[in-house]
Amino acid sequence: MANNEPNEQAKIIETNYLKNLDFDFSGEVIRKGKILFSKPVKFIAASNNMKSLPEENIPEVAIAGRSNVGKSSLINSITGRKFIARTSQNPGRTQQLNFFEVGEKIFRLVDFPGFGYAKASKASIQSWNRLIKSYIKYRFTLKRVLLLIDSRRGITILDKDAMNTFNKLAVSYQVILTKVDKIKAKELQFIIEKVKDECNVNPAAHPFVHLTSSVKGIGIDFLRADIARLI
Repeated sequence: MANNEPNEQAKIIETNYLKNLDFDFSGEVIRKGKILFSKPVKFIAASNNMKSLPEENIPEVAIAGRSNVGKSSLINSITGRKFIARTSQNPGRTQQLNFFEVGEKIFRLVDFPGFGYAKASKASIQSWNRLIKSYIKYRFTLKRVLLLIDSRRGITILDKDAMNTFNKLAVSYQVILTKVDKIKAKELQFIIEKVKDECNVNPAAHPFVHLTSSVKGIGIDFLRADIARLI
């Protein structure tokens, strides 16, 4: 990156969060997010069928995305725990719905299997897809799906398929751009605009797009705050 790239990126991120008139990310809002995720976090269940899901007694926020988009790294970043979710160089490691409880029955993060993993068997992929769709359709404690999209690639055909599925199932979802530290400021601004345009034509999509980097910690406090506000 050129010498001024970090400054240009910082301006884009500031505009997205602190100068956005539609969404409040004041100091008080950020503080609530930090307090929420300062509480204990624990893995409580891995479910491969609807009967094995944890009891529906607290709010849940699900995390979805293509294989290798950075779901585990983001979970580790927002919870402030390095190894609460396993990261791997091999895409497709998550093959069940993994549930992480934040605080003493405050809410749960739910890690979906990554989609688009070519080495998984067709039967496994079909089984995961059925489980995810059933969970989304029938889980009344689900507040929102966070759809992670790699900022270097933008919205792919697989991402559009996921968005169409969420639209049909009428579940609220929100796009989280990952790995924003890996692209130049000009490219970042372009992808933000493209993603927002896409969200505007998808009825179940939340209009606000998050910008994150698990490596640099970019956007993590803002995402924590949004989750705290949601639940």
